[in-house]
Amino acid sequence: MKKLLCAIVLSFLLVPPADAQDLDIFGYFEPQFNLVHLDDNYFQVQSNKLRVDLKSYVDEDIEFGANFDWIVYHGKREWNYWDFIPEEVTSLYHPLRRERYRFSFDDRTFLDNAYLRFSFPSFDLMVGKQQISLGTGYAWNPTDVFNVKDLTDPTYEQPGHNAVRVDWPLGGGFGLLGLYSPESNWETSGKLVRLKGRWRHFDFSVIGTETEWGLTDYEYPFFNLVSLHRRRSLGGDFAGELLGLGVWGEGAYNFVGDFEDFWELLMGGDYTFDSQIYLLLEFYHHSLGKSNYRDYDLNDWLRFFNQEQKSLTRDQIYGLIQYPLTDLLKIGGSTLVSLSDGSIALVPTLLYSFHENIEFTLIGNINIGKDGKAYGSSQGRGLLLRSRVYF
Repeated sequence: MKKLLCAIVLSFLLVPPADAQDLDIFGYFEPQFNLVHLDDNYFQVQSNKLRVDLKSYVDEDIEFGANFDWIVYHGKREWNYWDFIPEEVTSLYHPLRRERYRFSFDDRTFLDNAYLRFSFPSFDLMVGKQQISLGTGYAWNPTDVFNVKDLTDPTYEQPGHNAVRVDWPLGGGFGLLGLYSPESNWETSGKLVRLKGRWRHFDFSVIGTETEWGLTDYEYPFFNLVSLHRRRSLGGDFAGELLGLGVWGEGAYNFVGDFEDFWELLMGGDYTFDSQIYLLLEFYHHSLGKSNYRDYDLNDWLRFFNQEQKSLTRDQIYGLIQYPLTDLLKIGGSTLVSLSDGSIALVPTLLYSFHENIEFTLIGNINIGKDGKAYGSSQGRGLLLRSRVYF
């Protein structure tokens, strides 16, 4: 039914009335191949994704935009989180418990974004499903309560969120953002206020949010028990230049009340050498993460896998290096280091542009560390091949 509905809506959009403004249609086709080495076995997952983007200016002050995604999967579609958790943790539970933690890659057809943007003399109003991107961090964003990045591919596009957004320019380089993401009632809806400004060579912002945070107790004897908490956060970020280096920082304190308050901190910097080598480093602290890997329990692993918590380990470093070997070929890689348990993940990358509208990406994932650590051998190894054709 969802596929039929999306097809009907798209057909109307692609054939607009004769008196309508021009509708720009663009997007991309993206096939991906994943190879996973786990427990001495090799598994394959392949996907084909078609994304169609629509944009039209109904009036010079009214913009319409939408994105439709079709994704189909092949190969090994059924998985279980239990296979990625260290045996020293899973051995504490009855083998039948593993049946709770199955997940699958199901074919998807969905409306990722659909919004109207109204430009008024003193403010802009945006209504609908839209991108919400917060913070200055590359791999992590402590101030972003809507998205969690994939650490092996942190720049990949984030999903849209239903919201009403208002942007007020205040003058003097300052601006105010207000955002409301409606749910069943006021208490459970997402709310955000951000004041952004500029001082000398630095942009900065102060952010306050209130959201409902779902936290699962995976150790509950009979089923996965989900508790809902009102989460309020206060934080900020900055980005600028210091002594020729790009520098940024971001932090937030979260008031949860009936659970446990926690805080996150990120500091980062980057530099491009004369040889065109680009280097980026980030340090990230999450107070809910554990400082000793022997303390990682079932809840820690599964909350991390299901993006209920941004980090399993307390202190981490993310490093990225890139070098343009030719005009069309860029090589490099990233490294994730858990300072808390000493484990390391290596992520070699290669980006090749066949044409201005065709690109090829190779991403590896090699975990180096003792079984049981954040980037230990229990996580397996992976290789992703992605091509993208824009139209």
